Amino acid sequence: MRVCFDSSAFAKPYIQEPGTPEVLDWCDSADELALSVIAIPELISAFCRLHREGRLDDGQYQGIKRDLLADIEDALICETTPEVVQHAVRALETHPLRGMDAIHIGATLACEADVFLSADIRQGQTAARLGIQVVGL
Repeated sequence: MRVCFDSSAFAKPYIQEPGTPEVLDWCDSADELALSVIAIPELISAFCRLHREGRLDDGQYQGIKRDLLADIEDALICETTPEVVQHAVRALETHPLRGMDAIHIGATLACEADVFLSADIRQGQTAARLGIQVVGL
């Protein structure tokens, strides 16, 4: 089973918060993890913000970054192809979304994921309306 994650969902194994156990279960049960290429800089941006705010020390930040990069070595990273952009544009034209949220949905559709995990309610609702099986966190 190919499981695609948006950034808000894929952050949960690295930053303990509600939904972390569910995401870890999905990671364990997936045959393949999938992410939009934009998820990686979004996650690093979030981790850098936590580091700047003093919520992560240097060692924690480096450890989280190392773990993330190791975890995605075998993941399907969906590039922002014309197909992804077309799906994203259609989603934006018919639903109230932010641009990056639409890219995650477009990537999920383009990589033909079986399940999409998102901690963003509006994004999850939109993905479900577009025929994607969604797990909200």
